[in-house]
Amino acid sequence: MCSVVLRLVGLSSRRLRLLPDGIQVSLASKSGRFLSTDSSSTIENDSSKVEEAETMNTPPPPSEKILVLGGNGFVGSHVCQEALANGLSVCSISRSGRSSLKESWANNIIWHEGDLLLPESWKDVLNGVTSVISCVGGFGSNSHMYKINGTANINAVKAASEKGIKRFVYISASDFGFVNYMLKGYYEGKRATEKELFSNFPYGGVAFRPGFIHGTRKVGNMNIPLSLIGSPLEMVLQHAKPLSRVPIVGPLLAPPVHVKSVAKVAVRAATDQVFPPGIIDVYGIKRFSNN
Repeated sequence: MCSVVLRLVGLSSRRLRLLPDGIQVSLASKSGRFLSTDSSSTIENDSSKVEEAETMNTPPPPSEKILVLGGNGFVGSHVCQEALANGLSVCSISRSGRSSLKESWANNIIWHEGDLLLPESWKDVLNGVTSVISCVGGFGSNSHMYKINGTANINAVKAASEKGIKRFVYISASDFGFVNYMLKGYYEGKRATEKELFSNFPYGGVAFRPGFIHGTRKVGNMNIPLSLIGSPLEMVLQHAKPLSRVPIVGPLLAPPVHVKSVAKVAVRAATDQVFPPGIIDVYGIKRFSNN
């Protein structure tokens, strides 16, 4: 005996008899969804033997939400713009809260006022965040520089790790030889943050070490064209990498890099799961920004 079952949709229950072949065709089901043929006998509807296929509702992949620390600063504002351009949801924490920039992109950022030195005041902002980019830094006395470049960022790294966030990108700074000793608190803070970063994010921590970052910097109502100096130097020094190994003066020959290049690779590192963890120097920043 040979029996074939075919699924049909939208057929009402009815029986067709095909003569003279003697083949009886029955279209019947609880909802009219299967057809059976039997060359010897009529097969009545047996809904208990038919299982309806169910449509699987697969939830959409979670959207990327980036938290930018220091998003109203020179580098941070460009990181925010780059993230928005990539269709990402962006929020930012800074001591002054909402950016004072009168630009349309700023309206698409969720601004939070908070002090990284007081983690309990902003930890809730980490809810739903998939990656963090820290652009926090500053100058002043050695103790102040260590607090801003070190302690504040270390607090952010620890809080993000405790929250289960997988990727953390830190805008650090290139070594400048003897300048490091003149800005001891600045560089000690940066390096302490890097150490904490790689301890908590061995596979998702990236520290960028640019030198002089140029572009148009907005200070109040003024636009400071840093590229007037940075762009020519970048063109000259980008081919002088072998000279960077020269003792004492070598580190000073690191080429400047445009702020948009830094922002581009920072967002990529925060969202690309295969972006290599570790320290990326200025030459690596330029290479990744050109890919």
